[in-house]
Amino acid sequence: MGSTGECLPCVEVEPQGPARASVIWLHGLGADGHDFEGAVPMLGLDPALGVRFVFPHAPVRPVTINGGMQMRAWYDILALELERRVDEAGVLESTSDLSALIAREQERGVPPERVILAGFSQGGAIAIHTALRHHQPLAGLLALSTYLLRGETLAAEAHPANAQLPVFQAHGSLDPMVPFAAGESACEALRAQGLEVEWSSWPVPHAVSPEELQRAGGWIAARLAIEP
Repeated sequence: MGSTGECLPCVEVEPQGPARASVIWLHGLGADGHDFEGAVPMLGLDPALGVRFVFPHAPVRPVTINGGMQMRAWYDILALELERRVDEAGVLESTSDLSALIAREQERGVPPERVILAGFSQGGAIAIHTALRHHQPLAGLLALSTYLLRGETLAAEAHPANAQLPVFQAHGSLDPMVPFAAGESACEALRAQGLEVEWSSWPVPHAVSPEELQRAGGWIAARLAIEP
């Protein structure tokens, strides 16, 4: 839960009525919680679903591959090979922070099985890492332009509660930041765990397209239309 014992600061988009479900969405390296705030209307969700969107701000920390520059990051990136030389302490801290946000949604009346974890790039890597290890069943995982962290530990650390977790994964085929092959590799690893992954690629760089968000919105609606 971070060094203060409190939840991370967040940008929140509340539904018109009571919140009946939540999407906790993590931004990429160097961005902040406002980064995907504008994506909410592009998802095209029915207001009747009552979805609260929670966009946390990552802590500010030095990032090695950017010359030690201070920026918002879910963990330090030590080398260009994204899946290697992982900042394990940072990954575990952010996993704990995200778990605390899931717990806060439960305290606010949204059970874990009505919570979708989402993330873009570095935020997507933390969303994957957390969702598959979480001890309570979640509604789904949305992984955009991202990759797998600590894949060698997944089989041992994956929690049975999320063994059937639905996954939506998308990646830009022109991505110069997170190689398309890294996204494909993550998809293969998740499927090897027995997860059902809806995979799609889009002719965009390290970004999301309106069409991709529309597809993601349809997937979110389908997950949250099923009452637990």
